[in-house]
Amino acid sequence: MKEFDKYFIIDFDSTFTRVEAMDELILISMKGKEGASVAASEISRITDLAMAGEISFSDSLRSRVALLKANRQHLSELVNVLREKVSESFQRNRPFFQEFGEQVFIVSSGFREFIVPIVAEFGIPERNVYANSFLFDPDGQVCGFDESNFLSQDKGKVKLLRELSLPGEVYVLGDGYTDYEIREAGLANKFFAFTENISRESVVTVADHRSASLEEFLFDNRLPMNISYPKSRITVLLLENIHANAVALFKTEGYQVETVSGGLDEDELCERIKDVSILGIRSKTMLTAKVLEHANKLIAVGAYCIGTNQIDLEACLKKGVAVFNAPYSNTRSVVELAIGEMILLTRRIVEKSGQMHAGRWDKSAGKSYEVRGKKLGIIGYGSIGTQLSVLAEALGMQVFFYDVVDKLAIGNARKCHSLNQLLETADIITVHADGRKSNAGMIGAPQFARMKDGVVFLNLARGHLVDIPALTMALREGKVRGAGLDVFPEEPKTNQEPFISELQGMPNVLLSPHIGGSTEEAQFNIAEYVPNKIVDYINTGSTYMSVNFPEIQLPELANAHRLIHCHENVPGILARINQILASHSINIVGQYLKTNVAIGYVITDIDKEYNKQVIKELRAIEHTIRFRVLY
Repeated sequence: MKEFDKYFIIDFDSTFTRVEAMDELILISMKGKEGASVAASEISRITDLAMAGEISFSDSLRSRVALLKANRQHLSELVNVLREKVSESFQRNRPFFQEFGEQVFIVSSGFREFIVPIVAEFGIPERNVYANSFLFDPDGQVCGFDESNFLSQDKGKVKLLRELSLPGEVYVLGDGYTDYEIREAGLANKFFAFTENISRESVVTVADHRSASLEEFLFDNRLPMNISYPKSRITVLLLENIHANAVALFKTEGYQVETVSGGLDEDELCERIKDVSILGIRSKTMLTAKVLEHANKLIAVGAYCIGTNQIDLEACLKKGVAVFNAPYSNTRSVVELAIGEMILLTRRIVEKSGQMHAGRWDKSAGKSYEVRGKKLGIIGYGSIGTQLSVLAEALGMQVFFYDVVDKLAIGNARKCHSLNQLLETADIITVHADGRKSNAGMIGAPQFARMKDGVVFLNLARGHLVDIPALTMALREGKVRGAGLDVFPEEPKTNQEPFISELQGMPNVLLSPHIGGSTEEAQFNIAEYVPNKIVDYINTGSTYMSVNFPEIQLPELANAHRLIHCHENVPGILARINQILASHSINIVGQYLKTNVAIGYVITDIDKEYNKQVIKELRAIEHTIRFRVLY
């Protein structure tokens, strides 16, 4: 046996593959036969007891083989099944096995007949496979196993490793208690509990390390892997009941995901954000500069809504944290709510409904109007305002809009040159401005005074844009005939906290709990859009549609390593990066630079072969905010 400094002992069932091969074999061999599901369940139960160390392995193996009704043909079918069920992280890291195959030993309580064909495709020699062997009768039926084999016995792996006496450091990766026993016997330097496919508490608690993927194992042992950082070490914290689809997408990517049903205040978030790489919030959680001081690993933030005024974008930028939102995903939901509320209020349905609930029948057309022909004033002509404009015109309304940014009118909409002009013109006014600080209190007593008598007023944008006492007074005086509010200056953080407002109890006011974008369709779209943007940023460095970073849409990374350098926007950084690369004779495959007022963002794709010293030098460039490598 050739001597190496390190040897890697890897289990097969539920480690190299996602499944227990014996479970699959019984399903194949008893397909269509009576009692197949019962036998499969029993084999699975016996396997779990043995892997958790609750029954002896020899008894477990004997019981499982006795339940089999398999022959050689079934084993061939099993190999084909197992080829499709190799663990994802093992599939991703074939180059590791090709480079270190001689140092990898597959030590399994399974059977050579199905293990050797699978691992051979990864470059692991047959002589490095240690497993049990089936016995067959003359008809090719499995009739037992070689009970003289160490691996058919209790503590068989321990006996085998003593026999092998490997002359170097030994590291064990597996999911079962029998794998840990090698370490317990002093025959391995470390035992890594592999939890990508199954996590056994009795195994994880005794392990030196928990490896949620093969990348974790390779990273811990400073071995080459196909990605620059184990995804299982990326922690995602999602607050405020973000849709389950977002959780699923992050988990599929291999990240560790934590969820909180409500929002968190500043002190709570300061504590929870430690070691978090990705934060997802909606509108209630404030991401402040103080919180960011505690964010030691934060890479990206997802705002699962349109607005981002709850996020200190400048502080995120200075820390090299990219922010993404969902600018279009819930626009339709908000627009439909606005249309519905203006119709209900114009027809006095809110008041009529209240009277009906109180037992009063008031069938009259007094002060009840159609919206057709009415003048709709839209404050803020962004994604929501423009879509509302189109639908309102389809209802026969005349549309007027005002925005501080010069916007092109859609359809027959007319642009107002001042907010006052819109206030004096419109029969129905709806606010869709953003939540920037300068917009706070933009609609107060002076603005209500300029409105037409009997105006209908909606705010589905941000609570602090409207002075609530001024609105209340305008309602009481009849200046505003009806109002619909979905947002408020102060909102409960969770569904358990009470809501208090002086607008409560007013018969001509529609109140809703910030649900403008809360439809199943919108939340699904947001929960797909935001994670995809963040995953793309982490995997490729692309910042397309980022709220605060310079926008770069990058090509797919192929046959290169990608260097991502975020720095303060000062002269000479790009030149310094290229000087370092040139001094190490590194060939640049592609390079991309984008800047904004605060930062520069440089992406450099280089050949895979380079001196690792270059990474240290690039990190040390003055004014560097964040640097990472992708491959």
